[in-house]
Amino acid sequence: MSDERLHTDLLGIAMKTPVLTASGTFGFGEEFKDFVDLSRLGGVMVKGTTLLPRRGNDGVRITETPKGMLNCIGLENPGVEHFLEETLPRIQQYGMNVIVNISGSTAEEYGKLAGLLDVPGVAAIELNVSCPNVKEGGIVFGTDPEAAAAVVREAKAHTKKPVILKLSPNVTDIVAMARAVEAAGADAVSLINTLLGMEIDIHRFRPVLGNITGGLSGPCVKPVAVRMVWQVAQAVRIPIIGMGGIASAEDAVEFFLAGASAVAVGTANFTDPEITMKICDGLAAYLAEHGFSSIEEIVGKANPGYLGFSVAQKDVQKG
Repeated sequence: MSDERLHTDLLGIAMKTPVLTASGTFGFGEEFKDFVDLSRLGGVMVKGTTLLPRRGNDGVRITETPKGMLNCIGLENPGVEHFLEETLPRIQQYGMNVIVNISGSTAEEYGKLAGLLDVPGVAAIELNVSCPNVKEGGIVFGTDPEAAAAVVREAKAHTKKPVILKLSPNVTDIVAMARAVEAAGADAVSLINTLLGMEIDIHRFRPVLGNITGGLSGPCVKPVAVRMVWQVAQAVRIPIIGMGGIASAEDAVEFFLAGASAVAVGTANFTDPEITMKICDGLAAYLAEHGFSSIEEIVGKANPGYLGFSVAQKDVQKG
């Protein structure tokens, strides 16, 4: 199946397909090289990276739930220095667009990370704001519009790479969050991150996860994700990368029709390491079957309130 209809240009990044992989579910890409043509993916959002190495959370980190899973990995990673010196040079051989997901404890940390990653071989930066702000009593950046906006401003001040803000669904009004980060200069938003959940062991009388709560992902969250993409697509004029429970081409199509310009596959990579290739094939077949010549033709097609990109935004991407 030809990918010609799937070619897209997002944030100035040439993508063979609009199918990416979500951070935390695909390692650094190289782990899947025997199953996936990494260069065919629109991009690989690599494992969350922090300034210093992190060992992650203690105790049970993952538990399966009906149609999904809970995780509390705790951002285990070797740190940005190791990523830049060891990992990034090694994964260049696969010809993939590397999008680095970063996390920090202060807005300034995000800025420093963005600056360190402003190097050849990095296509874009994704800001994971589902982290506590230690300067503001531990409130999660992604639940406070101004805190999230401050993170965007810091990142934009330190990098020329496109900056993508990953929106948390654990908010009262995701539209307010999206508008705030757009106003702060975010080049795109990705959504949704995981939903906060927990599970209790009824025989041991205690929470299953070592961290008590964890992030819920998988097919069970897809209806929430599609609804939020739909809402955000009616509120902002920057590109949306939709994610949350995508496990088939049909799932992906829903996100495009709601207003996403690209999609990212997460939990499904665990159950089928070849799923992204199957989704690419399925999307190409869907477009051919319905007479569409490009993926852009279906973006927002089911959403009457879809704003689309502003003319200025399109010009920036082309430039």
